Amino acid sequence: MKAENEKRQLASVGKVKEPVTHIEKPLEENINRIQVEGDEARSVEEAIAVLSVKDPDVDRHPEKRVKAAYTSFEEVNMPRIKSENPTLRLSQLKQILRKDWMKSPENPLNQRFSS
Repeated sequence: MKAENEKRQLASVGKVKEPVTHIEKPLEENINRIQVEGDEARSVEEAIAVLSVKDPDVDRHPEKRVKAAYTSFEEVNMPRIKSENPTLRLSQLKQILRKDWMKSPENPLNQRFSS
């Protein structure tokens, strides 16, 4: 009822309120572009990880992943060892590769002690 009364009064005076356009409004900051300080999460799992206070669990059974890790290590490093030592036999190359593997950070057994 109040709105109707205001319309009648404005109509009688001759002034009608014009709607405010986007040109007249001041610009608002786009909150989608704000850089957040610290950690941010976009899913429930990420939010739980950000809010949790305990340290991530240490891998308790790295020996389960040794064979696959060694195979990938061998595929990557065997060509390098062959090019460095072209006159050696395959068994000798594998001995060198094994020594490198024991010192490598890719070895899951070394990862447990490094952290």
